Amino acid sequence: MVLRDLFNLGKQLRSVIEWENPSDDLVIASWSENFDEIKDASKLIIKPGEGVILLYRGTIQAVHSKEGLYQIETDNIPFITTLKSVLQNFESEHKVGVYFFRTAQLLNQKWGTSTPVKYADPVYQFPVGLRAYGNFSFRFSDPNFFFSSVLGARAQVTVQDIRAVLVPRFIQPLTATFAQAGYAFLEIDKHREQLAAQCTERAKPDFTELGFELLDFRIEGTDFDEETTSRVGTIADTIAEVGAAKAAGLSFAQMQQVKAMRDAAKNESGGAGVGMGIGAGVALGQQMAGILVNTPVTVSTTPHEQAAPSQLSAAERLMKLKELRNMELISAEEYAEKRKAILDEI
Repeated sequence: MVLRDLFNLGKQLRSVIEWENPSDDLVIASWSENFDEIKDASKLIIKPGEGVILLYRGTIQAVHSKEGLYQIETDNIPFITTLKSVLQNFESEHKVGVYFFRTAQLLNQKWGTSTPVKYADPVYQFPVGLRAYGNFSFRFSDPNFFFSSVLGARAQVTVQDIRAVLVPRFIQPLTATFAQAGYAFLEIDKHREQLAAQCTERAKPDFTELGFELLDFRIEGTDFDEETTSRVGTIADTIAEVGAAKAAGLSFAQMQQVKAMRDAAKNESGGAGVGMGIGAGVALGQQMAGILVNTPVTVSTTPHEQAAPSQLSAAERLMKLKELRNMELISAEEYAEKRKAILDEI
């Protein structure tokens, strides 16, 4: 029993105060969960990248972040003077609380949007749901504020704990930045650096309010939700069709009309597909041929009525007809028939 009491007494009266082997994920940690009593002649060791917060009777007495070895009995700096004063009035029911914290930068912390960021595409005017992810770096700028306003009575705080507080602070800056940047969805990736810089400036005040300094913020990648992906796919297909129509010398409206005619011809249940060789089928074929070569056509039920003269030369019409065949917008039979008709005119 006597030996145990002596052992416990030795544990209570500590002569060296230091943060021993802190794990990489710890940002703030109590020096002792049991608030060991400290000898008046103790030594305080503050290593590079560390700081110390001193509590007495539930209030912060001092914060110190200059590395070094301090003799509490003799060193005369404000922080140590405060600590000596506390020790001189030490009472067991009012033990000293010592918390170590990291002053070093916390680099490459991952972030990502838990839900899509919503805004309107400034060019195509449709709603966008954007997911983004990246990394950021930060450090304490006011550990006193964070300790007293956020930490509370917790014995330790991890990087994950702080990330859970900081990452949601990016969402509003992200939304505002993407909405005001004026970039279409096709241009987002090539402007990620500029967007990240703007987000950094918007997010810094929120970090400062919590006692941190935002040192770096990067957007590593973006993608879209399913609804936006579907809209993007439709726009991409339309742009491709417009390009194909331009290459063939057609307007987009004409290209759509050609596609509609071909779809109707392929649809066996449709009226055009059944009678493509008679009546309406003949008229539909004449309309398609007229559109394909930019030739105005007068549709008539009279078999011998001729089409209006072409506005293009025969050579130009043959070239456009060939382009449409290469694009597989007309069949080989349609191409041969129309080519023969043009050559017969010559």
